Amino acid sequence: MPIYSYQCQACGHVLEALQKISDKPLTDCPVCHQSELKKQLTAAGFRLSGSGWYETDFKKEKRKNIAGDQPLESKAKPEAKPKEAAGSTPAA
Repeated sequence: MPIYSYQCQACGHVLEALQKISDKPLTDCPVCHQSELKKQLTAAGFRLSGSGWYETDFKKEKRKNIAGDQPLESKAKPEAKPKEAAGSTPAA
Protein backbone atom coordinates (compact mmCIF):
# COMPACT_ATOMS: atom_id res chain seq x y z
CA MET A 1 0.00 0.00 0.00
CA PRO A 2 1.26 3.48 -0.78
CA ILE A 3 2.02 6.11 1.82
CA TYR A 4 0.34 9.44 1.11
CA SER A 5 1.41 12.77 2.57
CA TYR A 6 -1.19 15.36 3.60
CA GLN A 7 -0.96 18.96 4.78
CA CYS A 8 -3.67 20.92 6.54
CA GLN A 9 -4.40 24.20 4.77
CA ALA A 10 -5.77 25.71 8.03
CA CYS A 11 -3.02 24.97 10.59
CA GLY A 12 -0.13 23.64 8.46
CA HIS A 13 0.03 20.22 10.17
CA VAL A 14 1.71 17.56 7.98
CA LEU A 15 0.96 13.84 8.25
CA GLU A 16 1.48 10.61 6.35
CA ALA A 17 -1.18 7.94 5.91
CA LEU A 18 -0.90 4.34 4.71
CA GLN A 19 -3.88 3.92 2.38
CA LYS A 20 -5.11 1.74 -0.45
CA ILE A 21 -5.13 3.37 -3.87
CA SER A 22 -8.92 2.94 -3.92
CA ASP A 23 -9.42 4.70 -0.52
CA LYS A 24 -10.92 8.18 -0.52
CA PRO A 25 -8.49 11.00 0.41
CA LEU A 26 -8.46 12.13 4.04
CA THR A 27 -10.14 15.47 4.69
CA ASP A 28 -10.22 16.10 8.47
CA CYS A 29 -7.09 17.36 10.25
CA PRO A 30 -6.35 15.39 13.46
CA VAL A 31 -4.90 18.53 15.13
CA CYS A 32 -7.34 21.38 14.40
CA HIS A 33 -10.27 19.19 13.25
CA GLN A 34 -10.90 21.37 10.17
CA SER A 35 -11.80 19.75 6.84
CA GLU A 36 -8.76 21.29 5.16
CA LEU A 37 -6.39 18.36 4.48
CA LYS A 38 -4.90 18.35 0.99
CA LYS A 39 -2.88 15.50 -0.51
CA GLN A 40 0.70 16.49 -1.34
CA LEU A 41 2.73 15.43 -4.34
CA THR A 42 5.76 13.43 -3.14
CA ALA A 43 8.61 11.49 -4.75
CA ALA A 44 8.66 7.71 -4.87
CA GLY A 45 10.61 6.04 -2.09
CA PHE A 46 12.64 3.84 -4.42
CA ARG A 47 14.57 3.96 -7.66
CA LEU A 48 14.87 1.20 -10.22
CA SER A 49 18.48 0.71 -11.27
CA GLY A 50 20.64 -2.12 -12.47
CA SER A 51 19.96 -4.63 -15.20
CA GLY A 52 16.48 -5.91 -14.33
CA TRP A 53 13.44 -6.36 -16.58
CA TYR A 54 12.49 -2.67 -16.31
CA GLU A 55 15.73 -1.73 -18.05
CA THR A 56 16.12 -4.48 -20.62
CA ASP A 57 12.53 -5.11 -21.72
CA PHE A 58 11.54 -1.52 -22.45
CA LYS A 59 14.65 -0.17 -24.20
CA LYS A 60 14.37 1.43 -27.60
CA GLU A 61 17.36 1.86 -29.88
CA LYS A 62 20.40 3.35 -28.10
CA ARG A 63 18.79 4.88 -25.03
CA LYS A 64 21.10 4.98 -22.05
CA ASN A 65 20.90 2.86 -18.95
CA ILE A 66 19.01 4.51 -16.09
CA ALA A 67 21.83 3.95 -13.59
CA GLY A 68 24.85 4.18 -15.89
CA ASP A 69 26.18 6.28 -18.68
CA GLN A 70 26.70 3.66 -21.38
CA PRO A 71 24.17 2.67 -24.04
CA LEU A 72 22.69 -0.79 -23.55
CA GLU A 73 24.42 -2.12 -26.68
CA SER A 74 27.91 -1.32 -25.32
CA LYS A 75 27.31 -3.57 -22.32
CA ALA A 76 26.73 -6.61 -24.50
CA LYS A 77 29.50 -9.16 -24.90
CA PRO A 78 31.54 -8.65 -28.09
CA GLU A 79 30.93 -11.19 -30.83
CA ALA A 80 33.54 -13.92 -31.16
CA LYS A 81 35.77 -13.66 -34.23
CA PRO A 82 35.72 -16.74 -36.49
CA LYS A 83 38.83 -18.85 -36.06
CA GLU A 84 40.90 -19.79 -39.11
CA ALA A 85 40.86 -23.42 -40.11
CA ALA A 86 43.73 -25.44 -38.65
CA GLY A 87 46.63 -25.99 -41.00
CA SER A 88 45.65 -23.30 -43.44
CA THR A 89 48.05 -20.51 -44.23
CA PRO A 90 47.03 -16.98 -45.05
CA ALA A 91 47.20 -16.04 -48.73
CA ALA A 92 50.16 -13.88 -49.61
